[in-house]
Amino acid sequence: MLTTHRKKLILSRLAGDGHIIAKDLAREFGTSEDTIRRDLRELAQAGKLQRVHGGALPSSAAIGDLQVRENVFPQEKIALGRFGAGMIEHGQLVILDGGTTAMQVARHLDPSLRATIVTHSPTVAVQLAAHPLIDIIVLGGRLFRHSMVGVGASVIDAASRLRADLYFMGVTGVHPDAGLSTGDAEEAAVKRALHERAAETVVLASTEKLMAASPFLVASLHDLSLLVVPRRTPERTVRRLRTAGVTVQKCNS
Repeated sequence: MLTTHRKKLILSRLAGDGHIIAKDLAREFGTSEDTIRRDLRELAQAGKLQRVHGGALPSSAAIGDLQVRENVFPQEKIALGRFGAGMIEHGQLVILDGGTTAMQVARHLDPSLRATIVTHSPTVAVQLAAHPLIDIIVLGGRLFRHSMVGVGASVIDAASRLRADLYFMGVTGVHPDAGLSTGDAEEAAVKRALHERAAETVVLASTEKLMAASPFLVASLHDLSLLVVPRRTPERTVRRLRTAGVTVQKCNS
């Protein structure tokens, strides 16, 4: 079997099954595990998949910078943002992560809402400034330009002093086995710190993040209070995610 054909089959199998095991593919294709591992390594270097021990998972398409991600499933993110905004109640202290979906949450807040919102994203903070009844707390740190969020020890230290009702966590990968993941180690550390300081954590996940994985683990799916997915998410995907112990709700707006 030609290498190009074998790689196409690997990606096709990955898209259908959500994961692949190297030794099983080697047996099926009649080749060595070393050959399959080399294929996986080259596909990973090309950004086509995420290697894990013994095989691979789909790579997240949500790894571009903020400007790129704004053009990925924008209508889904508007609907998810509207749903998330509707979850916030008067008087709550809410942590709002960075990212394109978080921007939509900020844009769809009820104009009469009185709440305190904490964010480590300057772009989200600017969006929140349009709501005069909301108190805004910005956690400062080194600016990670890729996602336009603050990262580092100062953000984590400030997070340790919070006691939030709700945290809207942004991630690039949501997978029943690989959990919630993102593409940067420092960003993942900040997300873990914020998650630990919230009574409930919610992920609003657009299609490109589902059944995909990024290099750095943030938390397991069962650590979430709620995973909200787009209305057209296949039931098969919803069932797979629920097997990880998370409550999944489709966003119908």
